[in-house]
Amino acid sequence: MASLRSPRIALVHDWLVSPGGAEATLYELHQMWPEAPIFTAAYSPNKFPEFARADVRPTWLDRIALAKKKHQLFSIPRAWAFKSLNLRDYDVVISSSSAESKYVRTGRQTLHICYCHTPIRYYWSDYDWYRQHPPFGPLNPLAKVLLPLLIGGLRRMDYRAAQRVDRYIANSENVRQRIKRYYRREAVVIHPPIRTDRFTLARQPQDYYVIVGRQVAYKRLDLAVDAFNELGLPLKVAGAGEEIARQRPRAKANIEFLGRVSDAERAQLFAGAKGFIFPPEEDFGMTPIEAMAAGCPVIAYGKGGALEYVKEGETGTLFAQQTPAELVAAVRRFETMQFDEATIRTWAKTFDASVFRRRIREFVAEQWADFESKRSS
Repeated sequence: MASLRSPRIALVHDWLVSPGGAEATLYELHQMWPEAPIFTAAYSPNKFPEFARADVRPTWLDRIALAKKKHQLFSIPRAWAFKSLNLRDYDVVISSSSAESKYVRTGRQTLHICYCHTPIRYYWSDYDWYRQHPPFGPLNPLAKVLLPLLIGGLRRMDYRAAQRVDRYIANSENVRQRIKRYYRREAVVIHPPIRTDRFTLARQPQDYYVIVGRQVAYKRLDLAVDAFNELGLPLKVAGAGEEIARQRPRAKANIEFLGRVSDAERAQLFAGAKGFIFPPEEDFGMTPIEAMAAGCPVIAYGKGGALEYVKEGETGTLFAQQTPAELVAAVRRFETMQFDEATIRTWAKTFDASVFRRRIREFVAEQWADFESKRSS
């Protein structure tokens, strides 16, 4: 029987091909259990120097270059790849999943805990959006025809895999409700880790607003471009993604595209920004809290994860409709408001990485003890 103090743990993650909030969460899990191997569909080591000493084990998809550049095309092959992974020799498997990593096979002797960033967006909560705005470039017309034909089978496959998970952790109350709705499973909420220590109250607010993050379609950079084209106020956009090429030609001179920025540059952007613009309906959203850790207030669409940290009039302001007109009105309202930077930072620190680590350790230990007790009885 495995020791309760030292279960053999494996980590599983959808893909390691571009940095983001899910990958930051995986890194915290790796820091907690550095000896645990990390199984993932595909891996780009040059983009993740922090994992240089980790035991990362990509699947056969890693040999396909396109799987790293256009992972959206590989949902079904990725499902096959994870289903081929048999992790029954581990005591505890922790999957970090917004896609297919939870499909891994485990036996009755293994406790599978899924830290769920969201049920698969393009199957469930955002299906209608992805059907109208598929991210496949020249293949978009074909995708619009095929996706409605395939979605029933894909949802059944995902639902069946979701039932094989033993315990769920949701990264937000928003995602907990999705897990309940789509998978009919209960989950405990543990918010993702925010490294608030990377930011200080060194505010020197200037006249610009800022957006930071991976610029993919559902992040709604288009909405911000439309709004700031009308407002004429300075907007700095940091981050890479396919939306940059689409939105840059539409943007007026007051909108600046910075590309990828370092951690130090991001901290400087937050220190100088008048406010952080957050137009998507996000599962949770880690970057706005990073901005808040620097004392920067947030202007966010009032749905999804933002409702869990944007306090109206205290840490920012919300807009009710996901339209340029609503964002324009919110920015104009924001311009008349005053915020206490220390209060904003204090609230952000309640989401600190130390809180995440403590709660995850407690949850895994409790569930492992319960699992072992039932297995032994």
